[in-house]
Amino acid sequence: MDSEAGGPILRAKGLCKRFGETQAVDELSIEIAPGERVGIVGPNGAGKTTTLLMLLGAIEPDEGTVELVGHRLPGARSRAMERVGFAAGYLPLPDRLTVLETLELFGTLYGLANPRARTTEILGELGIGRLADQRVESLSSGQGTLVGFAKAVIHHPELVVLDEPTASLDPDVAMRVRDRLEWMNSEHRATLLLTSHDMREVESLTDRVVFLRAGRIVADGPAETIVAESGYPDLETMFLAEAARLRKEAV
Repeated sequence: MDSEAGGPILRAKGLCKRFGETQAVDELSIEIAPGERVGIVGPNGAGKTTTLLMLLGAIEPDEGTVELVGHRLPGARSRAMERVGFAAGYLPLPDRLTVLETLELFGTLYGLANPRARTTEILGELGIGRLADQRVESLSSGQGTLVGFAKAVIHHPELVVLDEPTASLDPDVAMRVRDRLEWMNSEHRATLLLTSHDMREVESLTDRVVFLRAGRIVADGPAETIVAESGYPDLETMFLAEAARLRKEAV
């Protein structure tokens, strides 16, 4: 079912992925409605990034199916990604280009009518116009994160997928990114899907939390509901307790 016809913007059924002897994701199913704000959380090794990459068609599941903005993956991935933005610290940018050239290039690839104007606009919106003529290879980690975020939202995507969106950002800059995401969701009904180790960020940016353990969904719902059912005082305490439990099991 196409998301434009009222169906989910993302639907995955029975996703499984193994890397050697490790079962990274195990029978994971999820649906996300247009306009939802969803956080995928869990300790290291829970399968968060692998799940995101399968949902985006960047890696193929061993089992299961994914429909993204109404398109079945992997066959229609190019068409689907025209309506999706993805940012993560591990995604490379073209080192030899300037920030302006980089964003203009991606704007062109996304088919924007005036990529130069949109590049100037997004740099201004994020308060990083001063970086326009700087080569990507000279950017700090935080600056690179901001440029990667700009690349992800330059084409006004319907679905924004972010893996650790504010990693390596100063607190004031991180707040700027969170404000931009909330504005995109409230003003343009952009759907948000993110992972983060910052539970306060997850609670502020999302209205639904999917908690993973060993590649399986063990809780799915509003953060306050998950916390109340867990017996912990807040999501951060629950997260830390889960991480500590896994460390003990690994010894």
